[in-house]
Amino acid sequence: MISYEIVEHGKPLQKAVRETPRPQGTEVLMRVTRSGVCHSDVHIWEGYFDLGGGKRFYVKERGCVPPFIMGHEPFGVVEALGPRAKGVKVGQKRLVFPWIGCGKCEVCKAGRDNYCLSGRRFLGVDRAGAYATHLLVPHPKYLVDAGGIDESFAATLACSAVTAYSATKKLPKLGPKDWVAVIGCGGLGLIGVSVLRTQGVKNIVACDIDPSKLAAAAKLGAKKTLETGGADAVQRLQAAAANHLACAIDFVGMPATAALGMGAIKKGGRYVICGLMGGELVYSLPMLVQRAMTVVGSHVGNLQELKEVVALAKKGKLKPAPVETRPASQAARAIGDLKAGKVTGRVVLDFEAVAA
Repeated sequence: MISYEIVEHGKPLQKAVRETPRPQGTEVLMRVTRSGVCHSDVHIWEGYFDLGGGKRFYVKERGCVPPFIMGHEPFGVVEALGPRAKGVKVGQKRLVFPWIGCGKCEVCKAGRDNYCLSGRRFLGVDRAGAYATHLLVPHPKYLVDAGGIDESFAATLACSAVTAYSATKKLPKLGPKDWVAVIGCGGLGLIGVSVLRTQGVKNIVACDIDPSKLAAAAKLGAKKTLETGGADAVQRLQAAAANHLACAIDFVGMPATAALGMGAIKKGGRYVICGLMGGELVYSLPMLVQRAMTVVGSHVGNLQELKEVVALAKKGKLKPAPVETRPASQAARAIGDLKAGKVTGRVVLDFEAVAA
């Protein structure tokens, strides 16, 4: 198989030729046709996540030791089955759920692999991922039929869409005057706007510092947009929501966006964070109580949530965010463009033209 790998953190990805794995037991070998590029890949490529206060979490502690294959938005074709793999057939196209847990702990048994307590097997994060022509999936149950959906868009459902969907499911009950802020209109935030619209939320204010991304958010259904540069951003966001900002969903996850979201929500409001840009939160504990605020973390999504997202996409209810398909050979460039903020929506790598 051919892959584009981290050989040294922070250095350009390198093309490699390796033996194609053979599925064992319940494993399924997928021939990858599309692989989405996520901002988390930038952090993994760099080798760490910023925990704030000068602290870092190094991905090598979770098994991401070079040479390593990233990629957690896989779509492809079933190429081979292990002897105990049932429920799919060779030649079928499937979307791959990447947030795979140990399968044995309490949360995995409850269908919440994304919250696995130990021994998780996240594809492209803890185990070899989809920046390659081939990918091993532990069990057929992690394969979802996304037939009828554009393959490049389908790939993005496995991370950006299911992450946004899971975050929006944590909204409080909204009244007719209530607004929801989408903070950050990158690949996550843009599909977040689209997901909110599928749930009947109309009062959406999209927040970003990039006018082009705000324009994309408006096309997807944001009623208002707000450039959030400047010291008065909190006050302007409150005004945009007529002081009825019930919830802010932070798709960036850095001190400035946390300050914006937590500062602008109304009393009793909710701040949901799923972005991983980095930093730490410093907030007055008495004010947390006096404002009756709820702070919620939301980490990717579970398999059932992905199936629900796919169903929305199949019915045409989920409007696609901008997706740019590039040849797989441009994987390194895609990472660089994403790090530099040059991507609106999602970049998806096309592996169909790569000789295996």
